[in-house]
Amino acid sequence: MALLDDLPNVDSSLFKAPNHEALMLPPSDQPAPKILLLYGSLRERSFSRLAVEEAARLLTAMGVNTAIFDPHGLPLPDAEDASHPKVEELRTLAQWADGMVWCSPERHGAMTGIMKAQIDWIPLSLGGVRPTQGKTLAVMQVCGGSQSFNTVNQLRILGRWMRMVTIPNQSSVPKAFMEFDDNGRMKPSPFYDRIVDVMEELVKFTLLVRERSDLLTDRYSERKESAEEVSKRVNQRAI
Repeated sequence: MALLDDLPNVDSSLFKAPNHEALMLPPSDQPAPKILLLYGSLRERSFSRLAVEEAARLLTAMGVNTAIFDPHGLPLPDAEDASHPKVEELRTLAQWADGMVWCSPERHGAMTGIMKAQIDWIPLSLGGVRPTQGKTLAVMQVCGGSQSFNTVNQLRILGRWMRMVTIPNQSSVPKAFMEFDDNGRMKPSPFYDRIVDVMEELVKFTLLVRERSDLLTDRYSERKESAEEVSKRVNQRAI
């Protein structure tokens, strides 16, 4: 597999790209799954970005189309109009994607403001349409010290709030400064293997969910209330 040439930590004899046949799904004419990856630090050597780049390489080797959003220049929520170019870029990618990967450093026991700002700019609705509803999500975090799960737990709460299908597996990389080499590549370790696991599981869930997303998110209350009525209610000026 040519794409595995850029994955020196992966044992090619054990690497499996999920597909419809393996998941006992009928053949599909859908294009390859599309995954948007977000990271939560603006540092030049951002370990959350490096972790996301490793995740994107793995997803590409599994036949997935990926996009990594660069948060540089994204304004604070409500500091600018939604027509700001970086906001428009993020929202367009959120609509494009079948699933997402969110990876944040842990700062003061929580996700970073950079991470939260990106999620806050993704609206719960766009004219009555929820751009994240029914899409899959994998959560990851990098730690400066010992391993923690505060951030991934918070990201799970946000994923549920955004009505996303958050997969069971997750990644938390302790002492991230020790896990990447001078070229920004992750060293072989059980932490790297966990990221492989998480991306493999994300692809499986995305294939299982995306063609059934409309059915899984079909709700009585939303059938009762028209999209136009939803739009009027959720976009009220006085809240």
